[in-house]
Amino acid sequence: MRVLHHLPLSPYSRKVRLVLAEKRLPFELKLERVWERRPEYLDLNPAGTVPTLIEENGLVIPDSRVICEYLEEAYPDTPLMGRTLVERIEVRRLVAWFDEKFAAEVTENLLGEKFMKRLAGRGEPDAGALRTGYAQLREHLKYLAWLAENRKWLAGPSLSLADFAAAGHLSALDFVSDVDWSVAPGAREWYARMKSRPSFRGVLADRVPGVMPPAHYADLDF
Repeated sequence: MRVLHHLPLSPYSRKVRLVLAEKRLPFELKLERVWERRPEYLDLNPAGTVPTLIEENGLVIPDSRVICEYLEEAYPDTPLMGRTLVERIEVRRLVAWFDEKFAAEVTENLLGEKFMKRLAGRGEPDAGALRTGYAQLREHLKYLAWLAENRKWLAGPSLSLADFAAAGHLSALDFVSDVDWSVAPGAREWYARMKSRPSFRGVLADRVPGVMPPAHYADLDF
């Protein structure tokens, strides 16, 4: 069976898990504590990041974007990149938005400071970074709500990788009670649709030692 090296709270790992599940591709999860810098893992992925996918034939694919592009080409029966050239451009734009801009302005300032920093033994969270993260999250939620209220899915008429990139980040933040969904009801409604999909079941079943998710985390009705 294919193996995905991951961290439960990594948005990029979650994105790939959701895509694999949406494409109905079975996989086994293997926890990878990236701060340990295991030589065996660095042989697979010299960057030392998660996720890394190992196919059944031994093919090693690192990095969530590379993995998702590979999965789209290798398993096209459930397309997640849009049907037209214009749709594919918008999907790529929004994937970059969430995996770069949202990640830098929100995820790194909240999840990175509160959890990854502690796990890596790099000290206490920076209060300024937390304030910035919460302020930026409110703005990003409003933009996400606008997209959800004006389109069937974030990038257009079809469910796409853009939805799973956004859901990867927001599900990780929701797990640690960092999302005030009341700020943007449209974003909340979109996320309720996302987490009601069968592909979300594994992510909603996640548990992390020392962290208790809020009661609504796995509640399909919020």
